[in-house]
Parts: sequence; structure tokens; C-alpha cells
Amino acid sequence: MKTINIASGLMIIASALFFASCDNDRGDNPKLDTDNLPTSFVLNVPAYAANNTYDLANSTGINFTCSQPDYGGEPLAVNYSVQISLDKAFTKYTQLGTTYTTANINVSGTEINNAVVKLYQNANSGADPSGVVQTLYVRLRAILANYSKADCLSNTIELPKVVATYLAELPTSIYLTGPCIQDGTTFKKMAPAFGTEGKFFTMIYAPAGGTFKWSRDGNEKLGYNDATSVVDNANSGAKASADGSIQIANAGWYVIYMNASLDVQKNMLITNLNIDPGEAYVIGNACGGAWTQGDPNWKMVAPTNASGKWISPAFTAKDEMRAYILVPGLDWWRTEFTLYKGDLYWRAVDIPTNWATNVGKDYSVSCGIGQKLYVDFDNNKGEVK
Repeated sequence: MKTINIASGLMIIASALFFASCDNDRGDNPKLDTDNLPTSFVLNVPAYAANNTYDLANSTGINFTCSQPDYGGEPLAVNYSVQISLDKAFTKYTQLGTTYTTANINVSGTEINNAVVKLYQNANSGADPSGVVQTLYVRLRAILANYSKADCLSNTIELPKVVATYLAELPTSIYLTGPCIQDGTTFKKMAPAFGTEGKFFTMIYAPAGGTFKWSRDGNEKLGYNDATSVVDNANSGAKASADGSIQIANAGWYVIYMNASLDVQKNMLITNLNIDPGEAYVIGNACGGAWTQGDPNWKMVAPTNASGKWISPAFTAKDEMRAYILVPGLDWWRTEFTLYKGDLYWRAVDIPTNWATNVGKDYSVSCGIGQKLYVDFDNNKGEVK
């Protein structure tokens, strides 16, 4: 029999945390029988579920209980995740972000509600599920701490009547996808503007007639009319294509800037998608101490196609590289980037001194006099040489 030793401290923590049978606790290290790992465990149906209608948005939560998977009677540390689906076969499902360490679980009504809304919208072309009575299927995933191969799923239970309500919330990410985005199938993640909420940006190349859609989760595909507004500040000729995508008439490089906000009174997410001229710059001590945003002397030269490299003017001093994409209405330091292992790394912390001091030497790029910055914005890669 193969065994894995689990630290004795884990047993102490587990015995305090888990709602499980611990009559046979021992003082020695518990051992996991890896030849007889559990393949399932029991999730109980909540009391009165058959006759109850769960109003998720107005509920404090739902309580679920389960038996701990049978690890040979050992009180091992288990993390539980909640998975939900609108179909019994779990063809499409989502795993909630919150995890639990006991077999008595109180799940936030708001977290379930928002997940159900997204599942419904993804299955129904973005339709609003508010007020629709649905059947919700729930199962748990058990993850054994320090041994991922012991993951297993519970049985599936049914909550016959749940009602979800669309609650407007700021997106935590925005993606672009479509024929003119990278390989045509990738969801390209937009960079968040440092120190803001709901603001995201990226640089893309669109050929004449090129199309793309946007997404909040890297799964849904939203088009021109799904945004509250599409503002063309770059004479791109943007319009809705036949399939609802955002279509660009005039070939070129463009900054795509999503400025999202909430209308609390109307419970509405406002999504203003801006198409701005594609511009990028270097700045700072390596540029002879030039710190003016949008200085034309330090503007990078754009290539003529998606696969080409943007090229900066030659640096005039031996110092740290500082660079940014120009997004109208945002300070340069909110859209700054550096290079980390050849990839563009977007600023996510305050930098009162420099990248080396405030973020780390691995995130600081030294420039020599006469060297230039080369950037592939389509794939977010770069180098100084």
C-alpha cells in the first residue's frame, strides 16, 4: 500500500475545523491510503428545498451539509468548492470563487445569484433572467490539502425553484476576441488602468473590415450594440457588423479603452467603449529626463501590420526604461508597462521611485545609450536592444 505522511499539525487543525467523524483520532501522523481514494461523497438536500423558492438576490445565503469523503477514517484537511449548473448533466457549469473548510457550508446568496445570472445569460444570448423561476443543480468538489490527486465530486442535488436577479456590478476584467485579435480565437485580456475601477485598455491592429467582440469573463461574446456606447475618436469607421461584432473600416492601430461605471439608481452597468488612435511612448530618465506625457519626441513608431514591432526613439541616457500606451483622459502612469521575462507587464502598484526599487529588479529594464524599445503589441511582448 502506498502512503503519504501528513504533518501532525494538520490533524490538529482538521479536528478543530471539520464536521466529520473523528472517533479514531490518534496522536501519530495520519496516513492516506492512495490506493483507495474516495471517488464521491454525499451532499445533502437542504431542508424544505422541494417546496421552497430561493430568491437568491434577497437571500442571506443557502446552507449545505455533506459527509466528508472517506479517507480511511483519517481527519484530513479538506477544502470544498461549490459548483452549480442550470442543467442536470452539468454540461455548462461554474465553480464559485469562495472555498470552505468544513462540511457545514453557508454560501452567499449574492454569489450564487450572480453566477446563475451569468450562466443564464451565456445560454440565452445575454437575456435578463430576473424573475424567471429555474431549477438549479448543485454539487461540491472536495480538494484534499497537499494532495490534489484526491479531488472528488459529490452527488448532484436539485433546488427545484430558484429566482435570480440581475445585479449590476463593475467588471473585474475585460477581454477582446475575434478575427483581428491575435490568432482569431484567443480572448485577449485588456490591462486594467492602475488605481482605477472599471477602466481597461489594450492596443490592437485592425485590417480594413476587421471585426472583434468584447467579453467580461473570457467566455461570453458581446458586440457593438451590447455596449452602452461605442465612441470612435480615431476615425476608424467603427460600426456594427452583420453578426453584431464591432467592425473597423479603416486599417490601423487603435487603443481600445473600456470605461465602465454603475448607475446605482437604475441598477445598470454603463459600458463606454472608446476607440482611440494607437499611440505609445517612452518617458523618463532614459529619455534625457523628459517626463512630459505625449511628448512627440519620444513617440514610438507603429508598424504597418499586426505582426510588426513598434520601435521607440533611441534612449539618450543609461537608465531604467519607462513606457506607456497613451489613453486619452488617463495619466501615463496609469497605463505604464515594463518587460518581465519578455512579456509586457502592466503597472499594478504605486511607483514613487522606480520599478527596481518599488516592484523588483526582475521588473526593471536597463537601457543603454542608443538602444531602443521594440514591442509586439498584438502578443504583448517586447525587448530592449
